[in-house]
Amino acid sequence: MKLNRPEISIVTPVYKSEASLMPLYERLKRSLGKIKVDFEIIFVNDASPDNCWAIISDLAERDARVKGINLSRNFGQHHAITAGIDHVAGKWMVVMDCDLQDQPEEIAKLYQKALEGYDVVFGRRHVRQDSVWKRWPSRFFYKIYDYFTENRSDTTIANFSICSDKVVASFRRMREQNRSFPLFVKWMGFRATAVNVAHARRPLGKSSYSWRKLWNLAIDGIVAQSNKPLKLSIQFGFAVALVSFLYGLSLVYRYLFLFQPVPGWTSVMVSLYFIGGLLFANFGVIGLYIGKIFDEVKQRPLYIVQDTVGINDVAEAEGEGSGEQSYTTDPMGRESVRHPYLRP
Repeated sequence: MKLNRPEISIVTPVYKSEASLMPLYERLKRSLGKIKVDFEIIFVNDASPDNCWAIISDLAERDARVKGINLSRNFGQHHAITAGIDHVAGKWMVVMDCDLQDQPEEIAKLYQKALEGYDVVFGRRHVRQDSVWKRWPSRFFYKIYDYFTENRSDTTIANFSICSDKVVASFRRMREQNRSFPLFVKWMGFRATAVNVAHARRPLGKSSYSWRKLWNLAIDGIVAQSNKPLKLSIQFGFAVALVSFLYGLSLVYRYLFLFQPVPGWTSVMVSLYFIGGLLFANFGVIGLYIGKIFDEVKQRPLYIVQDTVGINDVAEAEGEGSGEQSYTTDPMGRESVRHPYLRP
């Protein structure tokens, strides 16, 4: 089946947000209607335990511009974003959260800036409305991430952005298991900018990102984007070896020339425990990288779709492939999109 290609596709991952879905849909419809462009809204239900999928299905039945993807289990926010991106058909794609902190009314600002010749426009939350317990871990994450990857990140930028179809096509070719939408987009190097957008307080519920999840996200991001921890491990190992060698020379000098006895059992045991701890830490760093290699070589799909609504049948190899689109023209001269994950 050929679909008319919309101007803007909205991708939003959904998890524990049943109360915000209807307000989000209504506000998206109003704000995109003011821009006067064709659009589609793709809700990706990341196996939310509440009533989200029923609401998405109802919206899709009422409005053909609404499409839904229901994942078989919780794969994580950035895998859910990937599932949505694999099914967009628009010339421009907007990624946003569904908790109404990313405000639909700001899409017009992103779109107008993109039309100036940018492939990526991020929404900069110049006045963040998150609690201090969410802002501090975020800043700490980017400080650590920038140190290990030698980048300079803007802590006010997250997922909320608009991207051209060139960026979408390139993103689809990146099939690593360890995923981060904004980091991938920045790595591509397309012409990008940021504009200030209004950021709202979360009206209902609370973020599903705990401190533990943020910590794991930081480790995954660093290991996926940088090998600096391995280099630091090598440098630190050589430094410890050098200090140990110099200390050994001092002991030999004291014994042979100053006739001082060499310290006994206590110093030996402390040294052994110290070196042993360093070895285990270094093995842990190496183990992280080996674990990521193990995840990649299994070549499992990035996500598995259980149900869809408003979308054609999903291809057998869900979450795989290069994900590039091809465009055709129908007999009426209208441009249409044929997606590799959709059967004709």
